[in-house]
Amino acid sequence: MSHARSKSCSQSAGYDREMQQLLAGLWHWQAPHPDWAPTAHWPQQVSSYAVDDGTTLLLFDPLAVPQPLLELARVRIPVIVLTAPWHERDTQTLLGMLRCPVFTPSPDTAEDLVRKYGITLQQAGSGSPDLAWLLSGPSPGGEAHFYAAGDRLALGIDVFPGRVRNDVVLWLDSLRVLIAGDTLADFGHGLEIPSDAVTQERTPEQIVQGLRALLQRPVEHVLPTHGLPTDRSALDRLLG
Repeated sequence: MSHARSKSCSQSAGYDREMQQLLAGLWHWQAPHPDWAPTAHWPQQVSSYAVDDGTTLLLFDPLAVPQPLLELARVRIPVIVLTAPWHERDTQTLLGMLRCPVFTPSPDTAEDLVRKYGITLQQAGSGSPDLAWLLSGPSPGGEAHFYAAGDRLALGIDVFPGRVRNDVVLWLDSLRVLIAGDTLADFGHGLEIPSDAVTQERTPEQIVQGLRALLQRPVEHVLPTHGLPTDRSALDRLLG
């Protein structure tokens, strides 16, 4: 889950049949993550989502974007939204194709890595390599717009805290939808906070407490990027 990246785009018409329209203007699809290995604790298939409001097309944690959505992006204003910087997946190649902004939490600094993983500052080096290609200088395809928990994006998205500073849960009021990064996942046993989501930064109780405010929202759909779409009842079971 964390810090697994794809630098080569894997768009393929072969994935088109996997695209599912969940609501008018909301799509889900899955694709095999190219950095997955049999030793990984998370399933090879990961989820991405797209939201179209007739003007803007939002691509959430995009990997292997189906051709119909790529074609739609050419007549919309495309925007890439990452729930965590290590979910960059096909972002670099998509920027070359679509030339669009990227909204993302900021990558881990060296100090963040020390706090999260208990390593030394020397081991942490210059910090996480996530999105380094985008942050190292002007990109011909787009620019990064950083956001954090507590923000309300101009895209109509409220940002809720997740397991760590830069892994968040997004609330789209217009569709009554939650989109989660690594904080909420379904590995085949129902919606959960994965055990590896617990770091020295926050305890499981703190993570749940930070998410309970979501129960006050009229959530109808919960969309994890690890797992399949689920509904409000799953969130109630987890946080209630």
